[in-house]
Amino acid sequence: MVATPAAEGRTPAAPPSATSAAGLDSSEARRRLAREGPNALPDTRERSFWRLIVRVLLEPMFLLLLVAGGLYLLLGDRAEAAFLLGSVVVVIGITLAQERKTQRALDALRDMAAPRALVMRDAKAQRIPAREVVRGDLLVLGEGDRIAADAVLREGLLEVDESLLTGEAVAVMHMPQNGRSRVYAGTVVTKGRALAEVEAVGVNTALGRIGLGLACAREMPSGLQRASARLVRVLAVVAVSLAVAVTLLNWLWDGVRLLDSVLAGVAFSMAILPEEIPVILTVFLAMGAWRMARHKVLTRRMAALEALGAITVLAVDKTGTLTQNRMRIMALAAAGEASVGADAETLSERVAELVHQLWLATPSSSFDPMEQAVRDYVAQRAGALGASAMPACVREYPLSPDVLAMTRAFRRSASGDFMLACKGAPEAVVRLCDMQRSDAALALAQAEALAARGLRVLGVAAASWSEPGWPESQLHFAYRLLGFVGFGDPPREDVPAAVDECRQAGVRILMLTGDHPVTARVIAAEIGMTAADQVLTGEQLDTFDDVTLQQRLRGVGVCARLRPEQKLRLVHLLQREGEVVAMTGDGVNDAPALKAADIGIAMGERGVDVAREAAALVLLDDSFASIVRAIREGRRIYDNITHATAYVFAVHAPIIAVALMPALVHWPMLLLPAHIVVLELVIDPACSLVFEAEPAAEDVMRRPPRALQETPFSPMKLALALIQGAGLAVIVLGSCAGLFWYGYGVQEVRVVMFVGLLACLFLLVLVRHQRTGRARATHGNRWIWGMLSAMLVLLGLVLGVPDVGRLLGLAAPNIVTMTTALATVLAIIVWLGLLPLLVRVVRRWRPARRGTA
Repeated sequence: MVATPAAEGRTPAAPPSATSAAGLDSSEARRRLAREGPNALPDTRERSFWRLIVRVLLEPMFLLLLVAGGLYLLLGDRAEAAFLLGSVVVVIGITLAQERKTQRALDALRDMAAPRALVMRDAKAQRIPAREVVRGDLLVLGEGDRIAADAVLREGLLEVDESLLTGEAVAVMHMPQNGRSRVYAGTVVTKGRALAEVEAVGVNTALGRIGLGLACAREMPSGLQRASARLVRVLAVVAVSLAVAVTLLNWLWDGVRLLDSVLAGVAFSMAILPEEIPVILTVFLAMGAWRMARHKVLTRRMAALEALGAITVLAVDKTGTLTQNRMRIMALAAAGEASVGADAETLSERVAELVHQLWLATPSSSFDPMEQAVRDYVAQRAGALGASAMPACVREYPLSPDVLAMTRAFRRSASGDFMLACKGAPEAVVRLCDMQRSDAALALAQAEALAARGLRVLGVAAASWSEPGWPESQLHFAYRLLGFVGFGDPPREDVPAAVDECRQAGVRILMLTGDHPVTARVIAAEIGMTAADQVLTGEQLDTFDDVTLQQRLRGVGVCARLRPEQKLRLVHLLQREGEVVAMTGDGVNDAPALKAADIGIAMGERGVDVAREAAALVLLDDSFASIVRAIREGRRIYDNITHATAYVFAVHAPIIAVALMPALVHWPMLLLPAHIVVLELVIDPACSLVFEAEPAAEDVMRRPPRALQETPFSPMKLALALIQGAGLAVIVLGSCAGLFWYGYGVQEVRVVMFVGLLACLFLLVLVRHQRTGRARATHGNRWIWGMLSAMLVLLGLVLGVPDVGRLLGLAAPNIVTMTTALATVLAIIVWLGLLPLLVRVVRRWRPARRGTA
């Protein structure tokens, strides 16, 4: 049977038969891939260029642009009509660029998230993307693997979950001899290991013949995307209703021509419709996932990005996530002496002998992590220990149920004298040494002192043999105890800082491990976990009812000796307490808990396919620090979505006011559809580029998690934005009213209006940037200065090129209009600067007033 790892990143064992397991050579595999195509179904999610254009044209904003262009043609204003209809092309270009940027990010994520397969190529096991599997490849299959293609078993035994194809929940036994030697793409190995030769790939598999629907399932919209869609639908209905009212008001009350009245209604609809919000969510989530992938966190479900900032409990495995998943020698204790650290510069003669005999007792090639640690340690200190090449072993006594120790024998001289090196469980090695009871007790106490530090302990002994034959058991040798060696899986270097960051962020860490409670407690203390000394074992957990367990969990930092099904129970209980739970897992049995958690996090290096598919996030480096970076990034993404949404509402308020006010006070029409097009050319990049690239706020990991149900679209979130926008509307309209009062024409008033609205667009971005404590990091967001440069160029064109100004219905600037425009900009700056101060005063005054009352 084939020995294969269940996870990526682990060196696979070679199959038993070199002839049957050689597999294809790489050149032949490349030829077959080129000739027969990739092992994948056609991706129906790809959007064609023309289909994307049609979708863009059906957006409400573009339909309104087309209507406005048609109205200008009917009114005989061909230049205005040409500008509006031409702007449709420009906006389509911007939208396509945004879609392309988003699609590139999603495609990169999809490629990283694509399933992989372990195959034999060039007589060695290699893990490759599943789409590169070809006919004739030998798949190395193990527990938890999703089978990449239809194949025929050549060696081994498997139990396979074929419910995806048959609907039957019971796993099916497969072996070459039982008539069930064929396994199918998309099914999951639940037990066993085997070699299977691929006979069909892509659309020629059973999965491909059933249909493309299984492979092309669309991801459901996230909670924020659904909420934004509802909001946009509501605002669209409001926009249409008010646009009809504005049209009727202009036509019936002011006596404006019907076509002009309809044009005013269209402009008002364009002003009120926040079509940027869907763009914000799509771009921010896609780009956020792409940024996280660069930090070794792969997003499989976009909804997870929204929940990251709401995590209150981070339930993590110990091995490989908090620790390095690499055993090392940590302590050395010669018999009867105090232990020394393994990194001591010099070793005493007795300690050096202890290490040398431990090395001799260790096979020169094995996959046991402790034996690998011995070989690594000796290789690092070979000079000091006098170790060169391992001598030939002439006899070996393996570990057995009766004696939990192993002995290896080496010829010491040609006379037949042999040296024996023994290592094993401390109790077994002490018993082999046949010591006095008091000496044995002291020796075991020395081993227990190492174990109390969370180390795994091996005893080491040596013996000699000069008799003509070999005894059947190692019990017959006269061993001399040399001492004990402590092994540990040390914490990752970046974990203590990450744990401290979680503590400041209000995220509780709960260690869930199958390891020994003492080891778990020591690691928890080393990394600085809260309540590290409060340990709950799986055996204790089974004795508690749910109510008692919920109470106990509140003060526990470590749960040890857990079974996978117990993790699922803990997740449910924590969620019942109102916690938002993120949980890590790597095995087949972890999949239910990963699905149940608010955010399931699978291990990319040692996790199995089933665990990765059940999870929302995959750690490509299995590091706890990467989870914390993901939480930071999730909070940044949510903050930026909130700020961009508030910006949209704040900036639309003065635009709506300028579009509505003329109909109410009998002014000429100020805001034209062409103005809104130009303003949208600034607003869209501000939302999709400037805010998306904003760095994290300085306090992003020093504030408690937000509520999971919290949304950027709540009235409380938008209140300040609407107050900001209302103040800006008053300032811009006040300037316009002043000019009308002094008898200036509508085209001159529009100059002040246009400059004022452009100033609002940029200054609101700066205010949002400074409110988050990121003012000193402005240099880190190059898009802010790019936006300012673009706006200055735009102003130069509009005010400095007469033909452009006439196209937008603006008069040539003069001293009065420019002075008024400058005063308007200064008033906007004062208002945006004073408002935060007023808010802080109100917030301080309200608690003080409640205390007085």
